[in-house]
Amino acid sequence: MNTRAPTRPTELHSRRIRLTSGLSAAAEARSQVQAAIRAWDVPVDPSVAILLTSELVTNAIRHEAGETITLAITCSCGQLRVDVHDTSCFFPVLGDASVDEETGRGLTLVDTLAAKWGCYRTPAGKAVYFTLTFQPVRRGRRTGSSAGSRAGTVSRDPSAVDRPHGARPRLPRRSPRCDGAQG
Repeated sequence: MNTRAPTRPTELHSRRIRLTSGLSAAAEARSQVQAAIRAWDVPVDPSVAILLTSELVTNAIRHEAGETITLAITCSCGQLRVDVHDTSCFFPVLGDASVDEETGRGLTLVDTLAAKWGCYRTPAGKAVYFTLTFQPVRRGRRTGSSAGSRAGTVSRDPSAVDRPHGARPRLPRRSPRCDGAQG
């Protein structure tokens, strides 16, 4: 018998945090996202949410001279969404970093691991966001989380090779689709 509990939470949760641009902003953002996931009992992989949050916050700090950024965490409609607001008017560009480069892979991680991502203009500049879809809950355990590893398993789907668990295959893109949904 395969019984599944309904995916939770069903109500809207939201949190906005203003962060001072600087070395501690990414760490504070990671801490805030992890705290929200725990407090709201969100069935997503926290390590993925924390990694992607860190990438967006680091990009905002690296490419923006503003004093603060705003982190918005929302949980509703079967997904966790994280938005990073800054005062830059320039949208991020999904690029191809060479093997020798030490930077330039952050948005590739976001593009690979997020269910959706994108950016949009705000009155103060722009926001870049990602979403993670809730993982099904079985008998009190989340599937695909760090509690269960896929190491050593065999997939019948040849397109699943070299992709993180749950990630969809992606076609190469020349630039991100901003001012709209990404995914």
